[in-house]
Amino acid sequence: MLLIQNGLVFTMETKKEIYADVLIDKGKIIRIAGNITPTERMEIIDASGLRVYPGFIDAHSHIGMAEEKKSSQCDQSNEGTNPITPCVRAIDSINPMDSAFHNALAVGITGVMVGPGSANPIGGQFAFIKTHGRRIDDMIVLAPSAIKIAFGENPMTNYGLNGNIPSTRMGIASLIREELTKAKQYFDSGNSNQEAFCMECYRDLFEKKIPLKAHVHRADDIFTAIRIADEFELGLTLDHCTEGHLIADEIAKSGYPAIVGPSLASRSKDEVSLSDFKTAGILQKSGVTVALTTDHPVSRIQYLPLCAGIAVKEGMSKWGALRAITIDAARICRVDHRLGSLKEGKDADIVIYDGDPLEIASSVKYTIVNGEIAWQNSESNG
Repeated sequence: MLLIQNGLVFTMETKKEIYADVLIDKGKIIRIAGNITPTERMEIIDASGLRVYPGFIDAHSHIGMAEEKKSSQCDQSNEGTNPITPCVRAIDSINPMDSAFHNALAVGITGVMVGPGSANPIGGQFAFIKTHGRRIDDMIVLAPSAIKIAFGENPMTNYGLNGNIPSTRMGIASLIREELTKAKQYFDSGNSNQEAFCMECYRDLFEKKIPLKAHVHRADDIFTAIRIADEFELGLTLDHCTEGHLIADEIAKSGYPAIVGPSLASRSKDEVSLSDFKTAGILQKSGVTVALTTDHPVSRIQYLPLCAGIAVKEGMSKWGALRAITIDAARICRVDHRLGSLKEGKDADIVIYDGDPLEIASSVKYTIVNGEIAWQNSESNG
């Protein structure tokens, strides 16, 4: 058992922080209360003067797939040989030995949504995983957790420049519609075995257990993604959503959430020319559920709290920014039954800071995953 004592606890279940102890057993939070009496069985962390938060979540990442090395063999994030690859699985390319996992733990990121890049109109299956572990099978929270689709410059560049479809936005949308139509026909028929393997990977999508995860920057691409999701009555997340601040009310009307970023990256393509840290706050104030992303390695994963802090500077509320890397991120990723807040029965994924995590001078003292100390500041006690 692990007992965190005397901390200022931000449960993210309510807006009010509380001074309390947190008791953990068998990887779960079993009690949050004041003055829990310690026993000899308990390992104790004295959190006096410290802040206790649920572990942070990056809702869109390529950690472990595009590794922090120079070799081309260390980028396994795109199966860029065919525009339609729904059956490829992130879990078969994620390397838990990637040094970025250590960096994530060092800032309190305990959960990440990881999957293919944006080379293909349909790119494959994301997975939601913990950031602590050596074998990917033991780190999985939800897999598959989404089916990746991508609009805009990346698919057109990857295929169109070689004389293949898609070379236009029309071509991208057409390929996605054609594939989803085949999948719908397969499930409607109830007894077709043709292309069974490739079609079965869409089952969770059509049963609305997981969403389409759409790479969209420009406003027109955002609307195309919404149009297709509505046509097929599917779940959807709007990832990057770079021009979302221009159409915030329309996105709010759609009901689909946005995963905003990487706002810290350079404006390296035409479609991200309007990238701005104001986007997340404008969307959230318009009623859109928002998470933040570094899109690691586009910007490095350890800058997620910094991105949240800059979003606050540019108009997002501090409470909203914290939600965007905790409970709202968990809800968008459909893992909030286990993660995203501190609550009895949830996974004991916790970060303990010496100050406000949205302020750059603050440091992590402990990162706890599944009730175990996964990262500890060398100056921390215990």
